[in-house]
Amino acid sequence: MPSAADRIDFAPPRDAGAIRSFGLALLVHAALIAALTWGVNWKRSDKAASFEAELWSAAPQEAAPKLAESLAPPPAALPAQPAPPEPAPPPKVQAPESTVPNVDIALEQEKKRKLLEQQQAQAKLKLATDAKKAEAKKQLEQAQANAAAQEAERQKIIARSLAQAGASGATGAETSKGAAQISSGPSASYGGKVKAKVKPNIVFTEDIAGNPSAEVEVRTALDGAIISQRLVKSSGNKAWDDAVVKAIIRTEVMPRDVDGRVPTPMLITFRPKD
Repeated sequence: MPSAADRIDFAPPRDAGAIRSFGLALLVHAALIAALTWGVNWKRSDKAASFEAELWSAAPQEAAPKLAESLAPPPAALPAQPAPPEPAPPPKVQAPESTVPNVDIALEQEKKRKLLEQQQAQAKLKLATDAKKAEAKKQLEQAQANAAAQEAERQKIIARSLAQAGASGATGAETSKGAAQISSGPSASYGGKVKAKVKPNIVFTEDIAGNPSAEVEVRTALDGAIISQRLVKSSGNKAWDDAVVKAIIRTEVMPRDVDGRVPTPMLITFRPKD
């Protein structure tokens, strides 16, 4: 059996340029790859678009027919088509009437409206005034009716008291000369008693020309308590009139006459310098 050394001896000799050939092959392949890569990048980086155009003559035309064919009779004329009807004119649109209000009419209507409001306000005011007047009149009539009723009741009390006093004639003074059962008027000295009772209550410090008189009607109860006072005649000086009326109110009770009675009503005259 031949040995390994024998096989080596009979093997073909080694090529000394194999390594160099392998290196050149690698170099060529690298250069090819670089060329291909550059070519692809060059086409991509060229941004200018290229166009190609080809110019041609007009569309091909057929040659004219022979003379015999051109003398052939023309085809029968087609019947004339009726002209299309003219379109109907568009309908006329009437322009809308102007909606701008008339200034004069608007002003006149505004004046009428304001006048109507004023009339209504005046009517309401008149109704309210009439209602107040009617209420005031009603209250006045009621007050007068109450005063009249009180006066009537007072007169009844006076009449009943006089009736209870009797008609013996003993209530009159010894020097009385009248025929009535009871003296109805005050005595001669009663006026002095009344003025003496009222005068201290008069507060009046104003200077007054002359000596005018103020007359006051005074009504009292049986015990002399003053029920009412009323200025009958003015002195012409309101301050003096008011001073007299206030003095009577402060007096509260009138003095009794010599017969023990207090005459009512009585009319008292006051003068500032008496």
